[in-house]
Amino acid sequence: MKIKKAVIPVGGFGTRFLPATKAQPKEMLVLVDKPVIQFLVEEVVASGIQEIIFVTGRGKRAIEDHFDYSAELEHFLNMRGKHDLAKKIHEISSLARFTYVRQGEPKGPGHALLQISHLIGHDEPIAVLYGDDIIDARVPCLKQLMNIFEKYEKPVIALQKVAKKDISRYGVVAGKKVANKTYLIRELIEKPTPDRAPSDLAIIGKYIYTPELFQLLPQMKPGPGGELFPTDIFDLYIKNGGEMYGYEYDGVRYDCGDKLGFLEATVQIGLKHPEVGKGFRSYLKNLKL
Repeated sequence: MKIKKAVIPVGGFGTRFLPATKAQPKEMLVLVDKPVIQFLVEEVVASGIQEIIFVTGRGKRAIEDHFDYSAELEHFLNMRGKHDLAKKIHEISSLARFTYVRQGEPKGPGHALLQISHLIGHDEPIAVLYGDDIIDARVPCLKQLMNIFEKYEKPVIALQKVAKKDISRYGVVAGKKVANKTYLIRELIEKPTPDRAPSDLAIIGKYIYTPELFQLLPQMKPGPGGELFPTDIFDLYIKNGGEMYGYEYDGVRYDCGDKLGFLEATVQIGLKHPEVGKGFRSYLKNLKL
């Protein structure tokens, strides 16, 4: 089974970043000069996938515009002799083939996936990435998951070890280690208290769904606030005898759904930026902290 499509749900309100997200999507917040959502798209493309489905919502039109052609802007830049910049802008719209599906109201990540069922073949595995997790890695995190999928042809979840004090912010897995950084998952618990957490392995927002798992989504039960989360479906899949794997990826993660994580990402990406990295590093060194 070959993964040809990736789904990126972007329908949430982004309330953690209000008032900045009152009139713009959270996913369009900028790390130096590139919106967060573009980092995710580039990760998908670098992993070898060319078809991307966005599940959008009200107020998310800026995402569609960002990945659309902008003939007027390109013409303006070329007329001013800024040909390299015009080429860079043009390349954004050529990164992949994009499809947009509207989520009527933000009823959770599971509900978002239900909106694209008509676009997924009955025998087709898909990649799912959420818009908060930027992972700096030599091999794209999604590609690492795809390598595990090619070996087992079963659902795969990205995992990261987290401190005990932070464990209640995540879904957590219990599993058996079957290879280097690879776990056969036995149980998943959504946001457990530290004393109930079965391990320190937290679920990060990058997944590979197989057809068997995707077909269980309509059986999701509403969780807190009436939202639909796929965690209970993962448990159902496992209890029915399905195999699911978790992979502790290589790379450094920035949680761009959190203000501190977003600031950390801004600093690290700024230090690596070819235009401003050197000057930014000098500025930071001179700060009297």
